[in-house]
Amino acid sequence: MKKTLSIAPMMDWTDRHCRAFLRLVCPSCVLYTEMVTTPAILLGKTPERYLGFSALEQPVILQLGGEDPEAMARAAQVARDYGYTGLNLNCGCPSPRVQKGRFGACLMQTPALVRELMDALASSGLPVSVKHRLGLDRQEDYASLARFVETVSAGACQHFIVHARNAWLKGLNPAANREVPPLRWDWAAQLKQTYPHLRIELNGGLRTVDQVLGQLPGVDGVMLGRAAYHQPLLLAEIELALGRRATLPTPAELLCALEDYAGPWGETLPAPRLTRHLHGLYYGTSGAKAWRRYLGTARPTESAWAFLQRSRHWQEAEMVASSPSRWSHERCR
Repeated sequence: MKKTLSIAPMMDWTDRHCRAFLRLVCPSCVLYTEMVTTPAILLGKTPERYLGFSALEQPVILQLGGEDPEAMARAAQVARDYGYTGLNLNCGCPSPRVQKGRFGACLMQTPALVRELMDALASSGLPVSVKHRLGLDRQEDYASLARFVETVSAGACQHFIVHARNAWLKGLNPAANREVPPLRWDWAAQLKQTYPHLRIELNGGLRTVDQVLGQLPGVDGVMLGRAAYHQPLLLAEIELALGRRATLPTPAELLCALEDYAGPWGETLPAPRLTRHLHGLYYGTSGAKAWRRYLGTARPTESAWAFLQRSRHWQEAEMVASSPSRWSHERCR
């Protein structure tokens, strides 16, 4: 099976508009939703708010959070009917709110329950995966991680996405949990060696093309999170390095494609709901600061399509002076 490049589920970030933008950047990427809890699906009055997505995003996988196998099975059926291509269980989030619900990272304390939850998800007929940490708090023991994977894989789940840090349930907030616990990429590769029949993907701390290329031979895929969000064209650079595309997209080309995406939404998509995901579009270029300032002009009463139309004038004013030949090539036709 081809090694995968995927974009991590990120709460409050990877909504449907973010995913549509990242799909335009990276056609070969596997996309994941934000975590959606089973009560939000089963008890909410508007499941479309949590589950809606566009055909552009496919393949897109729904990440679920919960601790009740029966509810998980019901939510999985709803997700299947919505057209998702797979389901993922969150066993990595350490936030206090998630801990209060007894799911997320604290599920690693009960691998037998995780197996039940994965079997419940698999009852939908969709492919399933689990995203988990190396361990909890300061328990830094590969053998415990291996026992977790072995127990869960005795059921339906054969796909593990390894966030290669521990989750500290006390003493660190979610942001610090992504930085303070030490990275151990080698543990993911070791899992692949221990269980070669399982699909093992690596997540956590990958920020450069060289890091991705260096880790990919030892695992079945890599998942990028905040680096992909803040530097979206990094995804295209990885695709190029993997031979999955011939050229890199330009920011102007991506903005043109976003016009096509935003157009059918009309006035129902306010500009800020899309533009909040575009701050990294010009990352690393001389126009990056000016672009971020320009994004601040997006008005809540303005449609995303109208803002993108207006952005053509910004591009011409900011970019043509420094590189007129490039502008003539990049501008929307």
